[in-house]
Amino acid sequence: MSAKMGGLFRGKREEMNLSLKEVENATSIRMVYLQAIEEGKAAELLSPVYVLGFIRQYAQFLGLETERLSREFPEAFRLPQEKQDFAYGIGTLEMRANPQGRGRWMPNVGWGALCFLLLVAAWYFGKMVGAF
Repeated sequence: MSAKMGGLFRGKREEMNLSLKEVENATSIRMVYLQAIEEGKAAELLSPVYVLGFIRQYAQFLGLETERLSREFPEAFRLPQEKQDFAYGIGTLEMRANPQGRGRWMPNVGWGALCFLLLVAAWYFGKMVGAF
């Protein structure tokens, strides 16, 4: 993302007499990210996919042609090829696990206990209704 393209966005926004807050309200893109786009620093804050989406959405809101922008600033619309740090297959889950290895099973136990209690309650109330 270039500062030159960001300047184009800022100029168009100011030409439309809009504040960053007004653009944030209209596009639901946080003001911090809009400001980063205008300064050409969005890639420092966001992943490339979000940067690309926000640029397109912001450009559309301002009435700028995304096709023209992609021709003039191709680097802003190009997603980098990310290298995977691990291979899929055996051991993948172990690599993704919590570094301390503690507490990963706790949420599953909680959900299991809740399901068990709901089943017991349903059985109990079903038995009570059948008695009447």
